[in-house]
Amino acid sequence: GAVVRKNFVFDQSVAEHLEELAKNMRTSLTKTMQELIEERYAQIEQKKKIEAAESIMGSATGVFGEMTIQEIKASMHV
Repeated sequence: GAVVRKNFVFDQSVAEHLEELAKNMRTSLTKTMQELIEERYAQIEQKKKIEAAESIMGSATGVFGEMTIQEIKASMHV
């Protein structure tokens, strides 16, 4: 994809942590930031999907009211 240049300002301790992470990961500062951002973004997307699924499941719980499937079948004379 396209490359975009951004400038960031960090507290001294955060800058040191970033340098330590990059050294530990054996990547450049840029690559380290990219990987950490993408990892966090993937977590956020996963959480959104789970919340959407829970919302759909939650909205489906009231479809049959308080009746069980067995009661529904019985009322349909099946």
